[in-house]
Amino acid sequence: MDLKLEVVVLPVSDVDRAKAFYDKAGFRLDVDYVADDTYRVVHLTPPGSPCSILFGTGVTTAAPGSQQGLHLIVPDIEAAHAELVERGIDMSEIFHDAGGVFHRGTHEGRVTGLAPDRASYGSFATFTDPDGNGWALQEITTRLPGR
Repeated sequence: MDLKLEVVVLPVSDVDRAKAFYDKAGFRLDVDYVADDTYRVVHLTPPGSPCSILFGTGVTTAAPGSQQGLHLIVPDIEAAHAELVERGIDMSEIFHDAGGVFHRGTHEGRVTGLAPDRASYGSFATFTDPDGNGWALQEITTRLPGR
C-alpha cells in the first residue's frame, strides 16, 4: 500500500496575510474556497513539490504558528536562499549542524556556512511565515539509496 503525504495543514490567524506571504514566496495558488464566514480553504503548492499546504478558517484547531520543522528540499541552497531573499522573505543565514547530521530544532549546534564538502542533506536555511510556522530549506544533491 502506498501512503503519500500530499497536504500539510498550517494553523494561521489571518488567512489573507498568510495567502499573501506564500504567494510572495512563490507558492502556486490551487484553491481559495469560501463557503461562509466560518469555513474557508486556501490550498497552495511550493514550486516543484508534490505536497501542498492548506490553511483557512475552520480547518484546524491547532494554535497559529505551531507547525514547525517543515522542510523544502532544494538542489542548490545558495540559489534558493537568494531567490527567497529577493522575493522579500526574511531568511536565516545558511548553516549546517556542528555534529554533521540533521539540524536541531533550536539554534544550538548551528555553524554558519555550507556543510563541509557541501555534503548532501547537510546544509540548511530557515524562515517563518507571519504566524511563526517554521520552515527549513535543506540541500539534497545526491539522495540516499531507496529515496
